[in-house]
Amino acid sequence: MSAPNRATLWGRTLVDELAKGGLEAVCISPGSRSTPLTVAFAESDIEVFSHLDERSGAYFALGRARRTGEPTALVCTSGTAAANFHPAVIEADQARVPLLVLTADRPHELRDSGANQTIDQVKLYGDAVRWYAELPDPEADERKVRSLRTTAARALAETVGSPAGPVHLNCPFRKPLEPTETEEIPDSFAETLAGRGRESAFVEAHTGRPTLEPSSDAVGDLADALATADRPLIVAGPADPVDLVELEPATVLALADRVGAPVLADPLSGLRFGEDVSDGPVYGGYDAYVDALPEPDVVVRFGASPTSKPIRQVLAAADADQYLLDPAGEWREATFTATDLLAATPESVFEGILERLEEVDEAVGSDDEWLERFERAERAHWEVLEGGLEADALERDPFEGAVLATVFTEAPDPATIVVANSMPIRDADRFARPRAADLTVLGNRGASGIDGTASTALGAGSATDDPLVLVTGDLSFYHDSNGLLAVDRCGVDATIVLLDNDGGGIFQKLPIADFEPPFTDQFETPHGLEFEPLAALYGLEFERVAPADFATAYRRSLERAGTQVLALEFDSQANHRRREELETRLEAALTTD
Repeated sequence: MSAPNRATLWGRTLVDELAKGGLEAVCISPGSRSTPLTVAFAESDIEVFSHLDERSGAYFALGRARRTGEPTALVCTSGTAAANFHPAVIEADQARVPLLVLTADRPHELRDSGANQTIDQVKLYGDAVRWYAELPDPEADERKVRSLRTTAARALAETVGSPAGPVHLNCPFRKPLEPTETEEIPDSFAETLAGRGRESAFVEAHTGRPTLEPSSDAVGDLADALATADRPLIVAGPADPVDLVELEPATVLALADRVGAPVLADPLSGLRFGEDVSDGPVYGGYDAYVDALPEPDVVVRFGASPTSKPIRQVLAAADADQYLLDPAGEWREATFTATDLLAATPESVFEGILERLEEVDEAVGSDDEWLERFERAERAHWEVLEGGLEADALERDPFEGAVLATVFTEAPDPATIVVANSMPIRDADRFARPRAADLTVLGNRGASGIDGTASTALGAGSATDDPLVLVTGDLSFYHDSNGLLAVDRCGVDATIVLLDNDGGGIFQKLPIADFEPPFTDQFETPHGLEFEPLAALYGLEFERVAPADFATAYRRSLERAGTQVLALEFDSQANHRRREELETRLEAALTTD
């Protein structure tokens, strides 16, 4: 590989290896010290997304990697630019999203010297990354360049290891940073192995996600437990990106049907929606009624911690054997009631159990009443909700949960739906009805912050031709308003459903709501912002929509090109009273039934 100077050689070599290793996309924020990397990516076949704001750019990369299950790279200059990646790196760590973070840095001799834009970037993200490496100073040295190529291959492989997650390479550069001709690189270097590289990746790293097979004894124990259980339960929490892409719902549902186990499918699990939903006992309204049903006697859990608080409370209180399945063998179970941890992919465990159960002669299945009670409760929940979706009811009592219900029932097939934290994801959990449609539902439930919501959605949308829907609260929308620039710069269209209750409506659910002051000023924090000028700033179409008219406006937006913001105003206190009313009506329906 020819290069006019050492910094350019380093940038081109690193990017060359990443491209040969399969990297397909990078998000770059402008800066001087990162010039060698930026120029090299711009010259490559890797798709480049330009972001002015590092925090938004990092969440865009997170959303893309979450949607594809494959790594997306990030590039920034030195100093606080790198610090702005940190929130997305934390989310990627907690949610097992593959990111490759490339931070440019000043040369070693300028560190701890008071030099401008120079901070300590060594292991900047601490334990939030799967692997960290400090690149050596650029030099036309064969061994060093071979090391650089090997490091690039290793870094890319580590992002999709077990568990997947972020990797950080810190890249110091000396001037000249631009591709200026110097006397530093001999012409003969391009003909060396280090200089030219190999036709494919310099190192073919086969260290991606392993296929973890459970032990025969563990499968046998779990198969026996399910075969003899009266009240078995399967809980599918939010899926890791790789599981969302590779998950085989048919296997999970086949086991559930075989043993008579309800599947409580989180909206982010990859199991609540899809063509297989009608083939098994999949339930989505459990958040409203699970605590009113008998306790399970055997529980199988996989995915991250469920969104539903009632589920978590039921699992914490249940006197039952609870089997936690995790491909990385990590402990993601904050109720501390799991009795067994199986370090294996859920698919391999379920396949093994099905094979064992085929060898059993006697009948296998739960108490008939167990599934029937779930079926009655599920049916009652949706019947109660349907009464609240009627236009006249919405005119009297506008309700955010009704909007979430409509988002999912009216979404096109296929579609990608990104749901913000706080109340939107909780309402999606309770009011998004299971449906035989190809809906990919995403949310940042790793660290569960409101950071980067719009950017995450637009990043996910950049990776697919599916229609994109973002459902967000007003604070999340405001918090990531910089990310809306990606609509134009990155060419992503979306329908943005903006639920505006003028502050942090979720705090109405907390005991602090009874203490006034300081509740309104310090927790609910009403802002009084009008979002139409914000939409205009980024060239987005803006429409104020009455809740009773939402379904019509939503369908109209989905049929149009461009990005529309559908803004609906709500009163957070009235919304919580509406939820309580629905809970009371459901309780009465279950009692009568």
